[in-house]
Amino acid sequence: MNKNNPKDDVLAYIDSFLTPEEIAESDLRVALIGELIRARKERGITQKQLEEMSGVKQPIIARLEHGTTSPNISTVMKLLAPLGKKLAIVPL
Repeated sequence: MNKNNPKDDVLAYIDSFLTPEEIAESDLRVALIGELIRARKERGITQKQLEEMSGVKQPIIARLEHGTTSPNISTVMKLLAPLGKKLAIVPL
């Protein structure tokens, strides 16, 4: 085990059970949720205010931000618009 950063060992252990596709999906989900949180906080919007702006219930926003649920595309689209963001598909 890496005594300098045990977190690296834990992540490597978890990654050993996942396919490269599952890892890429997880990384994308983390980046997307991180961007939603960042955009909300930069605008000084509470989860409750985002509920009012997007129509997505605050408990769903909280679960999404805490990573306890995976966002579906329609929920993401509803949240992005009031945050001044849009989802784009770009070549790798």
